[in-house]
Amino acid sequence: MEKVIRINKYLADKGYETRRGADEIITKGLVTINGKRAVLGDKVTETDVVVVSQKRKPTQYVYLAYNKPKGLVTTNAQGEEKEIVDTVHYRTRVFPIGRLDKDSYGLIILTNDGRITDRLLNPDKNHEKEYVVEVNKKYTPSFLKHMTEGVDIGNNKEPNMTKPTKMKRLKDTTFSITMTEGKNRQIRRMTEKLGYTVTDLKRVRVQNILLGSIKPGAYKEIVEDEREAFLSSIGL
Repeated sequence: MEKVIRINKYLADKGYETRRGADEIITKGLVTINGKRAVLGDKVTETDVVVVSQKRKPTQYVYLAYNKPKGLVTTNAQGEEKEIVDTVHYRTRVFPIGRLDKDSYGLIILTNDGRITDRLLNPDKNHEKEYVVEVNKKYTPSFLKHMTEGVDIGNNKEPNMTKPTKMKRLKDTTFSITMTEGKNRQIRRMTEKLGYTVTDLKRVRVQNILLGSIKPGAYKEIVEDEREAFLSSIGL
């Protein structure tokens, strides 16, 4: 049976636009399905003939490496909290790919390219995110072994085993961990299961993009060879 998907997701997956951008060009009458003008909500399969008018302006995709400070939430601010988009002023609208919890800080990719969301966040894609983590006491070889092999962060009724990671000892209480998935507060939950508490958590790398010397609250544009290597690593 052929897979049926909404036209805006189809266009985003094919690299024409983000889903929101796809909705806009559909509304403007710039998309046809099997020769018929598309409307919002239409669904297609791979055998349908989808044509996007060349009259549309091509989207200029941008990619930013942003250093999220502690205390800032990625999205869904509550009360007096501030989100990343409240503090980043760029020439075009950008949004974060993935998240860091309020007490964590470090690298987040900001972009207007909705194509990369699933490619970067889907754990089946095995794309790497690296963190430097400090815990509240000296850890043991057994702790590193469990963190490397995977930790069940679920409960008796619903097991939830994490995928294997790469671990590297930095100091008695500090280590780096490289992961290919991002469950909610995953590192904190893994360490808590093993009897430790995270006291500091910083993301330092996403694929080939490094946090480097970017100051908290600042960003740099990902361009040229770095951009090409990043997009190539996620299949674009």
